[in-house]
Formats: sequence, structure tokens, C-alpha cells
Amino acid sequence: MESRIKSLGHPVHPMLVMFPVALFVTAVIFDFADMVGGPEFLGEVAYWNILIGLIGGVLAAAVGAVDLLAIPGGTRAKRIGISHAAVNIAVILLFAAIWAVRMAADERGAGGALFAIEVVALGCVGLGAWFGGELVDRLGVGVDTDANLNAPSSLSPAPADRMGRMGDAR
Repeated sequence: MESRIKSLGHPVHPMLVMFPVALFVTAVIFDFADMVGGPEFLGEVAYWNILIGLIGGVLAAAVGAVDLLAIPGGTRAKRIGISHAAVNIAVILLFAAIWAVRMAADERGAGGALFAIEVVALGCVGLGAWFGGELVDRLGVGVDTDANLNAPSSLSPAPADRMGRMGDAR
């Protein structure tokens, strides 16, 4: 199944996802540098990275929801898509909570507890990315009109094509 929202023939959702991911990762790196004695402005930059990442994440989630709703029910792709969405919504909620706490604080830098939550959120980003990769690379969702929406996990030795062997299934 192909993506429902495209730009110049390419799915938009994967294009949008990389911005919030990069901003969140950079925020955590800047917060770490700030915590170990780097320039104080890094905490402020991290704060703004989180805010812009949240805006991008909500936009990516909205576009991804359109594609998720188009996946037929009862397929492995639908289950993986729901897992992908749930994990990434959790990431957005975690970073939104971090941002809200920092917004209310006198200083924009993260303390130890907020930094720990950021690290957990980045772990969730990795899991969400794996689910997204499974959708696109293994199941062909968003990129292949003849996608195998019930292909086995990429962690399985079984091939992903419909014929049970590697190669072109058409």
C-alpha cells in the first residue's frame, strides 16, 4: 500500500519524522554538555530544540495517522503501525512534560531527573524507529503498492515476500 500523503511522489511522513528525532537527540546532547560544565546557553538551546521538535512531532504524527488509518485491519502491518504510533506518542508526551517543567522553571537547563527522562524518551525513539523501519523496509507500507502486510518480523529468518523465497514476488 502506498502512502496517502506524498510530495513529488515520495511519502511525506518519513520526511517529517527526521526533524523531531534530530532535534530531540540534539537537545539531549546539549543538556548532557550543559550538565557536565559546558556553556550555560546549551540548556537554553536544548529547551528550544525540544519545543520545535514537539511541533514537528505533532505534524509528523498527524501525517502518519492518515497512513495508519489506511492500513487494513487484522494485518501484522496494522499491529506494528499501532505500536509505532503508540511509542512515538509516548515520546511526544514525555518531551512535552519535560518542556512544560522547564518552561515553568527559572532556568531552562535540565536537571538530573529531567535528563533521565530524556534518555528514556530517546530509548523510546529508537524503538519507534525500529517499528517504523519494520513497516517500511519489511512490510513495504507506504512505498509498495503490492506490499506484504503480513510479512514476518525482520528478526525472523523467514523471507518477507509472498512466495516464501527471496526475490521478486510478482
